[in-house]
Amino acid sequence: MTRLITTFFGIGLLPKAPGTWGTAAAIPVAWILHGLLGFPGLLVATIVAFLTGWWAIKVETAGKDNHDPSEIVIDEVVGIWIALLPLSYGMWANDQPQWLFPYPGWVTAFIFFRLFDIWKPGPVGWADRKHTPLGVILDDVIAGLMAAVVVMAAAGIYHGLIQ
Repeated sequence: MTRLITTFFGIGLLPKAPGTWGTAAAIPVAWILHGLLGFPGLLVATIVAFLTGWWAIKVETAGKDNHDPSEIVIDEVVGIWIALLPLSYGMWANDQPQWLFPYPGWVTAFIFFRLFDIWKPGPVGWADRKHTPLGVILDDVIAGLMAAVVVMAAAGIYHGLIQ
């Protein structure tokens, strides 16, 4: 069970760029969660994924030298879902159709989340250097929060709220 969780049902086992594949696979799942349950559902799913992911990472990495194997992608799932939360909230709060998930928002979230996750600026790098199960997931949480700020700023500019 922990292997299914940490690899996001096997996506992390893909041979090239598993973090990017995990991020990409998480976007349609977020869209489905948002479509079925709205923002509250995506928020709860993100919290559940964080908690179960952290636990599963602890189990999967216990006693191993590599604290963050590349096949572990549940952290990318949590991070991209955090980056998508402003988009989901904005749509939900403004009574937009539940199944609408406009592409500029999710593309911005994807690009900036991956950028921050790979580049590891400031606090993202700090969390990554923890070399603990919490550090494995926390760097992606922080990268997701940073990407969420970019998504909100981009939405503000796009919708004329920021000039």
